Amino acid sequence: MLSLNMRLSVFFVLVAMLPCAPVKAQSDWRGQAVVHLEASPGARVRGVPVSAVQLGPGFWTERRKVVTEVSIPTLYQEFEQRGILDNFRRLAGKQVARRGPIYTDSDVYKWMEAVAFEVQSGERRNQPLLEEAIRIVSATQEENGYLNTRYTMERLSDRHQNMLHGHELYCLGHLLQAGIAWYRATGKRDLMDVGIRFVRYLQLRFGPEKEPLYDGHPEIELALIELYRTTGDRSFLDFAGYFLNSDPRLKGRISQRDLVYTFIGKPFTERTQMEGHAVRAGYAASGAADYYLETGDDKYKGTLERLWRDLAESKVYITGGIGSRQTGEAFGEAFELPNQLAYTESCAAIANFFWNWRMLAATGDARHADLLERALYNGINSGLSLDGRLYCYRNPLELSGNSNDRIRNPWYDTTCCPPNLQRVLASLPGYLFGASSEGIAVHLYHTATLDWRLPDGQPLKIRQTTTYPLEGTVHFSVEPGRETTFELGLRIPAWSSNTKVLVNGEDVGSVQSGAYHRIRRQWKPGDRVELRLDMRVRHTLANPRVRDNVGKAAVERGPVVYCLEGLDQPDGLEPEKLALDLRGNAGAATGVPSRLLGGLPVLQHPAVEQQESPSGLYHPRQASRNWKPAQARLVPYFAFANRGFTPMQVWIPYIE
Repeated sequence: MLSLNMRLSVFFVLVAMLPCAPVKAQSDWRGQAVVHLEASPGARVRGVPVSAVQLGPGFWTERRKVVTEVSIPTLYQEFEQRGILDNFRRLAGKQVARRGPIYTDSDVYKWMEAVAFEVQSGERRNQPLLEEAIRIVSATQEENGYLNTRYTMERLSDRHQNMLHGHELYCLGHLLQAGIAWYRATGKRDLMDVGIRFVRYLQLRFGPEKEPLYDGHPEIELALIELYRTTGDRSFLDFAGYFLNSDPRLKGRISQRDLVYTFIGKPFTERTQMEGHAVRAGYAASGAADYYLETGDDKYKGTLERLWRDLAESKVYITGGIGSRQTGEAFGEAFELPNQLAYTESCAAIANFFWNWRMLAATGDARHADLLERALYNGINSGLSLDGRLYCYRNPLELSGNSNDRIRNPWYDTTCCPPNLQRVLASLPGYLFGASSEGIAVHLYHTATLDWRLPDGQPLKIRQTTTYPLEGTVHFSVEPGRETTFELGLRIPAWSSNTKVLVNGEDVGSVQSGAYHRIRRQWKPGDRVELRLDMRVRHTLANPRVRDNVGKAAVERGPVVYCLEGLDQPDGLEPEKLALDLRGNAGAATGVPSRLLGGLPVLQHPAVEQQESPSGLYHPRQASRNWKPAQARLVPYFAFANRGFTPMQVWIPYIE
């Protein structure tokens, strides 16, 4: 008689041989967006496919070119040199030891997703590398569907034993997202089916009325819901809901500390604030937003709004970065936003971006697009060096210039950020435009052509031409297949205090900042729209409860946050003695375009230099200070630490 283990093995083999989840009509894969919301009942705004948008010359085209030509191939080389791909090959017989932390599989999967998004854009330079990686990964899947290079062979007994920190589900989530992106690029479901077989393995063993399961690092939720959208299989959505709602049998089995840190383990709708590990919390909120978009559950809607306000009003940096504490890579208390000690992991800014994209889809509210743009241009963009070879794990808002603080590196033992940055930039065309029952919305500005359709299926092309964020003028040409009535919504950023919109040369009148300006009219081929955003330099102050920033100002221009680096200042001028001069018209900064910075200006800002340099740690207060006129030179924050070790600060003292 067969033993229980042998019977289970036979059962799993039979299940793995069953057809995978049915997929909608094969032609449908070409029309699926990054977050595919075509049939999502809670979506007010839906994305468009990456393939429907072709970027023209401009800021993000240059950044994406660096990713394609440098970042993606060099990271693949790092995977080879450091044995990360050999972790998979060893399961197929190669005699090597496993290398890297428990979650290295996910780094490969995120890299694969990035290349798949490139293929969606028509860029096939790295496709052969991806196809080879798919063969390597697929060859290691067990007959029962399980796939993880850590929990096998000599560590087989550890499987499912550390669901709090083991990252098994986290790795699977990224495998699924890579498979979905590849399917949407080519119509091939080979990699997606690998992930589906792993999910089936889990569904047979875990869930209600089976063994309880705990997701120690949220990510599987987003992936399962996207898998549901792709295949139409409701069991994937229900499985995601199982994690978000939490198995009641887990109550009391997870410590309060871990409930906070992992941001999972109790019903999501019981959350009252953003806390714990910033990436986990951001991914959990993104998954919960996905769940709301598919179910319309009002409890989720209320919780998401409460958490978003907690973040936006007291826990997000001006760069869009989140997570202020190194300990636990975690959120601090409200208004706890230190500059030099800021952790602000690149992945956390990405989580913020993902969450706001889903909140934008659910609400249509421009505040979410404003925050995702802030994160994109600053907290995310800073994570990749200008040459594409170095990465920031953390992105502080102040540096002392200490040469021991090697903030940019080609590799980290925990390599989550590099491929995460790559997949965001590779998928970026899919975030510029949105579609709704009313028409088309423009979320982000860049020279690009949208080739898509209106709700009634009529073809539509919209071309936007701009040098944004260098300048604030954006020209649109609207080309419907025939004259028709629909709405064109242009996002007016909250920072643009003086904005004009012209249709065929006529000023439309009052335009509200921080909202979408919706133009509903009968459009005909050749219609033109012009948007003029206010790109004047701004000086931003923080809430006085942010103690690090009392008496300091940040300098912004358009969506870009600026910083002061020591090496840019005149010889002999010590950055710590500088203060911005905001008296009268003295705060007017001038810009000089820099090819190094994608054409964005380097700002020459009126400043003053403190003449006296008190000795000692402390000194008596002076009745007045002896200031000397000076000029401060500021560069976009995303470019910090690209030219060697030097002091840097975003928040700068000022006088007025």
